[in-house]
Amino acid sequence: MSRVLPAVDLRVPTHEDALAWHRVFDHPDVMEFHGGASAELSVYEELTARQRRHEAEHGFCLWTMTDDTGHVIGFTGAQPWPGTWGPVGEIEIGWRLGRAYWGQGYATAAARLTLEQVRAAGLRSVVAMVDARNERSISVTRRLGMELAETFVTPNGKQGHCFRLEL
Repeated sequence: MSRVLPAVDLRVPTHEDALAWHRVFDHPDVMEFHGGASAELSVYEELTARQRRHEAEHGFCLWTMTDDTGHVIGFTGAQPWPGTWGPVGEIEIGWRLGRAYWGQGYATAAARLTLEQVRAAGLRSVVAMVDARNERSISVTRRLGMELAETFVTPNGKQGHCFRLEL
């Protein structure tokens, strides 16, 4: 029996979303695989500005995710892989949710919307880079039909997985 996924909306992040992302991600569980500590507001100001540029240049970005009441609950979307290691030149999909929204299907629902958007933009494949210990995100990749393409060690010595989906 398949689970009914919640309603989510995606929109290009606004400057004001930097503060919303900063607040919703300010939890040690959320940041466990993203440096471990909460990021400064300036990190999210730069990130939301970069995503607006990605949307203008590519037709996709890491969009702000809202629930059916309009509350910001995280982000999901796609962007060019920003690293100088790993899948350079590839488009990465990703997601991050506030802790209060875990386990409810939001990441999967939003990631499926992302796949629709990147297909419409003409992409032929996407990757997802996931910390090898992050079972929650690995489960999302499986629900999306992604396949493990590579296991790697990051520049900071963490083991990770690169999942791929042909569109």
